[in-house]
Amino acid sequence: MTDTPIAEMSFEDAMAALEQVVGQLERGDVALEASIALYERGAALKAHCAAKLKDAEEKVELIRTAEGRAIGTTAVEGL
Repeated sequence: MTDTPIAEMSFEDAMAALEQVVGQLERGDVALEASIALYERGAALKAHCAAKLKDAEEKVELIRTAEGRAIGTTAVEGL
């Protein structure tokens, strides 16, 4: 795990960290307390990624609106 605070992670770094968390939890070789901590970290990483995606979608929509091509956005599947 990285020492970088989640709030300072790029989308790509947060997704990579989330994939690591999921992998550890799926293997099932983590003690209960560590699993709980991993799950909490995973939830925080997921929320961070969702916020980053929402921000990106809003920026794209602003650009499209400025160009007169606004079409709206839809939520990213799975987040």
